[in-house]
Amino acid sequence: MITIREDDLSGEQTRALLALHLQGMHANSPPGSVFALDLSGLQAPGVTVWSAWEEGERIAGIGALKDLGDGTGEVKSMRTHPDHLRKGVAAQVLERIIGEARARGLRRLSLETGSGPAFDPALALYRRRGFRDGEAFADYVRSPFNQFLHLDL
Repeated sequence: MITIREDDLSGEQTRALLALHLQGMHANSPPGSVFALDLSGLQAPGVTVWSAWEEGERIAGIGALKDLGDGTGEVKSMRTHPDHLRKGVAAQVLERIIGEARARGLRRLSLETGSGPAFDPALALYRRRGFRDGEAFADYVRSPFNQFLHLDL
């Protein structure tokens, strides 16, 4: 059973999964195209992180919501632990983020992600949940590598 809870990023397992996430982003993205938040970025005001836990003991995934202050939230740092791929963990974390965004009165969720095979599973998840391709937002600039998805709440 998976339990999702707000995470203060102090735990070793959470930090290890975040490090794996950042490593993966750098390995699968061209230089200058990684916009994943590091630990300090995820600890900034306006960012909430959730972690998913199997039986409360083993981390299964993480995800974050960044409030952009204009009625829009940004989905950040979505990562499933390799031991839990294709078990629905990311879908559960995403549902938690969407639910929280609605509870906070946000009107839209947006995200920036990359292109290529490493990003295909995440893109499929977002599109199944209703996210649609769209324009760059916040301070992002479109490039041949990145893409932007949006969900009206």
